[in-house]
Amino acid sequence: MIKLYTFFRSSAAFRMRIALNLKGLAYEPTFINLRKGEQRAPDYLTLNPEGLVPLLVSDGLSLSQSLAMMEYLEETYPKPPFLPSTPAERARVRSLAQVVACDIHPINNARVLRYLTDVLKVNDAGIADWYRHWVDLGLDSLEVRLSREPETGRFCHGQHPSMADICLIPQIFNAMRYDKDPLTRRPTLKRIFEACMALDAFDKAQPERQPDLIP
Repeated sequence: MIKLYTFFRSSAAFRMRIALNLKGLAYEPTFINLRKGEQRAPDYLTLNPEGLVPLLVSDGLSLSQSLAMMEYLEETYPKPPFLPSTPAERARVRSLAQVVACDIHPINNARVLRYLTDVLKVNDAGIADWYRHWVDLGLDSLEVRLSREPETGRFCHGQHPSMADICLIPQIFNAMRYDKDPLTRRPTLKRIFEACMALDAFDKAQPERQPDLIP
């Protein structure tokens, strides 16, 4: 049995719920309440010294970092694939995924926002401006790429969801927390978002459908 340590609001955990659903893999969720600081509990830090979610436990392996987890699932459960068949296509998909996972998300995750609030004393308006600035830079660049590059299809790459879509959709959900309508001015992202959310694998993974949802 695969175990996933998760929190409903975590976009990286959201990625992994989508990934597992797309692969058709059953998993046991273990809920880590980030708001209560359960990620810093000694027992959890023993499992994951980074003190973050998600954490994937499978066949004796404990693996952090969602991109590494997706690569592991791709190699151990290759069907259906998250990555296309040629090196150039795989590089493109990884590049799109990393715009979210390496550029947007790390400077907008909960611990960064807490540091801005608690240590640097940035007010709520400043936090919102910070968040929107970095999200807008990343999503605008993705809109340009996806609207121009011929490899874009129904999804970020071709006609099947890939690692790029798995990263993109949770980031759009996050963007909606600070921008009520981040997609109207980004029609390509809007079209891809709608295509993804029509699939059960994405819909069932969204935060509002998780058992640990905190209203």
